[in-house]
Amino acid sequence: MRLKDEQIDRLAGKVLADLTESGLMVLKADRSKIAACITAVIKADLKAEDDLERDAEELLEKTLRAAGGSAGDIDRHKMLKMIKTKLAKERKMVL
Repeated sequence: MRLKDEQIDRLAGKVLADLTESGLMVLKADRSKIAACITAVIKADLKAEDDLERDAEELLEKTLRAAGGSAGDIDRHKMLKMIKTKLAKERKMVL
């Protein structure tokens, strides 16, 4: 999923506000530093998801090339989803 930086910042602010308002978190550092950390975590997660997507696409292309003539019988979308699920499990990621 592609989000703009301003959307990520808003999301981080919302997460921080919800956690503090619900009493699940007590701030021991400056609010802006904590929001920056949350933003960094979200960006890292989105980058990992983009990397997973790219790797799954590459693996699918290699698989289709290896299949040769029988590649026309393969449901590309279903195969991509299966590859992404397997890669995510190997990388201990939650999609």
